[in-house]
Amino acid sequence: MNKVIYTKNAPEAIGPYSQAYLCGNTLYTSGQIAINPENNEFIGGNIEHQTKRVIENLAAVLREAGFGFEHVVKTTCFLKNMNDFAAFNQIYGEYFTSKPARSCVAAQELPKGALVEIELIAIKN
Repeated sequence: MNKVIYTKNAPEAIGPYSQAYLCGNTLYTSGQIAINPENNEFIGGNIEHQTKRVIENLAAVLREAGFGFEHVVKTTCFLKNMNDFAAFNQIYGEYFTSKPARSCVAAQELPKGALVEIELIAIKN
């Protein structure tokens, strides 16, 4: 069963892609940045503020697909500045308590001047 996942509780896609795609028991999300889903406006702010918004957006997509953070097996994180790594990690660790596999890389530029973008893969057995 393949299915496009959409929720109004996460930002609209700003290009030709989906918020997430469910393939069988595996969910693949698109990258999320700190956009408020109520008005689709970028929220700005510091790394902590943006990280919380990004993860809340991902939580909404997970819920829509019937998943939770406990199902996440892999995240890919993009940071504009690796000097933000410790502050990012603090917020990230509050949500991803199951400690999924992760890649975290510096990105020279992210959409809308974001400081962080996260995508994930979740599996439900």
